[in-house]
Amino acid sequence: MTLAAMASVLIDGSVLEGGGQILRNSVSLSALLSKPVVIHKIRDGRTPPGLKNQHRTGLELAAELASARLTGAKNGSTDIEFVPGRVQLPGNYIADTVTAGSITLLLQITLPLLVFSSRPVGPSTLTLLGGTNATQAPQIDYTKHVFLPFLKRHFGLGGESILLDIRKRGYFPKGGGEVSVRVTPTQDKLKSVTLLERGGVKSIGGISHYAKLPLVVGSEMVLGAKKRLAQAGLETVNIDCQREPNSLSLGGGSGIVLWAELEGGGMIGGSAVGRKGIAPEKVGEEAAEELIRGLEGGGCVDEWLQDQMIIFMALAEGTSQVRTGAVTLHTQTAIWLAQQLTDAKFEVEEESSGTVIIRCQGIGYQYHQEELH
Repeated sequence: MTLAAMASVLIDGSVLEGGGQILRNSVSLSALLSKPVVIHKIRDGRTPPGLKNQHRTGLELAAELASARLTGAKNGSTDIEFVPGRVQLPGNYIADTVTAGSITLLLQITLPLLVFSSRPVGPSTLTLLGGTNATQAPQIDYTKHVFLPFLKRHFGLGGESILLDIRKRGYFPKGGGEVSVRVTPTQDKLKSVTLLERGGVKSIGGISHYAKLPLVVGSEMVLGAKKRLAQAGLETVNIDCQREPNSLSLGGGSGIVLWAELEGGGMIGGSAVGRKGIAPEKVGEEAAEELIRGLEGGGCVDEWLQDQMIIFMALAEGTSQVRTGAVTLHTQTAIWLAQQLTDAKFEVEEESSGTVIIRCQGIGYQYHQEELH
């Protein structure tokens, strides 16, 4: 049976979180598993509903990678169909949100497609243009310093398998950022992850970044973060302060990302973005507060890692289990979606301490799409 003749899996885009995450995970799994999908009621509860520019850009990029037939992908559309073909690796791909739409969300939809190959091939590159640091998605520095190291460390990918370079900052509302990602795929199955013992805090790092703003902005964000962390008994902190050259940022902006590495192998992040009318020191304090809340939650991962790891747990071989804080709506959505499109089995166990163990019997995915054509 050809892919075009296969019945599409119907996905309700209004379920649970009801946002762009359903699009991203649906299309990634569709492409990997050669399962056509129809997604309806896209962002049904949002105002306005339907696709925004960054969602459409992500869908178009995934369609290019997966040689897919994509229909309905217009701004404002609430229904799309994605019929995947063969993932084309290696390749050099470019996507531009045009706006300050999140680059990290473009990476979320495409990274799973670049990780797997059925034969030895060289690296692929993504050049992603848009917003690097905003409030509605993880900052690109979080992806570089928390998510990607976690993914490589715990799912058996090599240290050089995914390399990310921030070439230009893209602050809201002007955007204009540029990020280069280089991915060398694996022929192996992803390893399952076991993270149940948190241990103490091994180290705390961070980056304070700003562009086209006074020098004091960066140092005050660092000061605010360190002061608040010290109040929580966390005093050995190394935060890099980077002022971006004017030529490498279209508009002014600032932000700070912190991360704690745990003795048990887990990671907890915290971040904040500078806004008009908010003192830089306060921005630093906000990032520290988020990091402290994550540590006090008792889990081995923060809420951003919690939902981003679900698709990789579903694809990995064997049983993964990770202790986390309370399960977020985004994570519930990611689990629901993985179970709609894969044979992965999830179990969420709530503990008396308030922590949660997420278990997954993964499918041990390997890329065999060439055999289907």
